[in-house]
Amino acid sequence: MERDIAVVYLVAGMSSRFGGKIKQFARVGPNDETLIEYSVNQALAAGFNKIIFIVGDKTEQEFKEMFGDSYRGVLVFYAKQEIDSETRIKPWGTVDALCCAKELIDCPFVVCNGDDIYGENSFKILIKHIQDNQGSATIGFNLRDVLSDSGKVNRGIFEIDSNRNVTDLREIFGIKKTNLKEKGLSPDDLCSTNFFAMHPNIIEILNLELKLFKEKNKNNYNAECLLPEELPKFIKKGLMTMKVYFTPDKWLGITNPEDEIVVRKIISEQSA
Repeated sequence: MERDIAVVYLVAGMSSRFGGKIKQFARVGPNDETLIEYSVNQALAAGFNKIIFIVGDKTEQEFKEMFGDSYRGVLVFYAKQEIDSETRIKPWGTVDALCCAKELIDCPFVVCNGDDIYGENSFKILIKHIQDNQGSATIGFNLRDVLSDSGKVNRGIFEIDSNRNVTDLREIFGIKKTNLKEKGLSPDDLCSTNFFAMHPNIIEILNLELKLFKEKNKNNYNAECLLPEELPKFIKKGLMTMKVYFTPDKWLGITNPEDEIVVRKIISEQSA
């Protein structure tokens, strides 16, 4: 029997920078596909056989209407990231989002942003790793290739050893093409785009860490527990390993409204 491998999409949030629209529904594909359809099609072509969307109040209905219970013959599941509006300004972050799906994640999985396009080869590389290894893995992109032409982005910067194992991952906020030197960064720095292959046992460790984080920050309405900040802690404690791979595929993402036009143009050129 074929072993399940899940692709988990983080799609709970709405972007204030995107005018309150759902970024994942931007029409960027050569056949008028939405960004999320284009990404899911790449994931399925790579071999995933389970789809999990982590949705929020403002995205749940729209995603269920688009994908239903199955998509192209693959079962689709939904987990909801809740927010207590009386005590919180925003949800508890990407660790909280992933832990909301803990009952659904019973197999190796890749978690990724729903507003990024990683490429079919990138998905294939991570699938092969988690089929063959017990450790985690990720794709590293050069910083120059994952910046927006039109505004600021947040990126996790990797530190790796001679075997391409992650030793640290630092989240840097507000990066622009024009402020790399000011941020102490180089265009060649290897960075993360929230694209991680892991085994289900990591969810239990993340959930314990999340409970501690929530208790510690119970009076901080803005605090977020983020994957790029928590995973390196586990690596340093010897609780997990993470291998960095390179990909021939070009990363594409939408952070600001102007990015939609750029992404559509690049995909059109690639498909020509």
